[in-house]
Amino acid sequence: MWPIGHVAVAYLCYTVATRARFDAPPAHVPALVLVLGSQFSDLVDKPLAWYLAVLPTGRTLAHSLFVLIPLTTAIIVLASRYDRREYGIAFSIGALSHVLVDVTPALWGVRESATHLLWPAIPVEEYEQGPPTILALLQDSLGQPFFLSEFVFAAVALVLWRRHDYPGLEPIRAAAGRVWPTPS
Repeated sequence: MWPIGHVAVAYLCYTVATRARFDAPPAHVPALVLVLGSQFSDLVDKPLAWYLAVLPTGRTLAHSLFVLIPLTTAIIVLASRYDRREYGIAFSIGALSHVLVDVTPALWGVRESATHLLWPAIPVEEYEQGPPTILALLQDSLGQPFFLSEFVFAAVALVLWRRHDYPGLEPIRAAAGRVWPTPS
């Protein structure tokens, strides 16, 4: 799945969680932490596999449940210690939704595998001819139903995000205002 799909699915999952627990939409800072969590696995694994060649593929270390479950648990515990438990929950929902959505094509029987969830206990297939390019990944994805579904998820998430009054946008605006103040 592409970054927009991961953010969309994470936002939808987190919205359900905040509605169930607080009967409220996501708050500003947790929404930003959620976005980071939704991209975390790729931000770790892709550079380590594609550019530094220390991992066998772009779905190993940070896509493994052996890493993510202890990591997200530790983040929730640490965030709770600083009275920011919701940040830990938001990160965890983003990170875990990322890897679960990544296995969806395997459930549909598309050439994908879910072995990365249990790496390194179960080995993954290494790249045959080096890491893929972004263009090659895009071309490979174009006709796949799971690729097209990302845009549906993104559209629904965008409608909800707007309805929730754009959680996460206010801290970005405030930070931008400090960096680039409005001329008086």
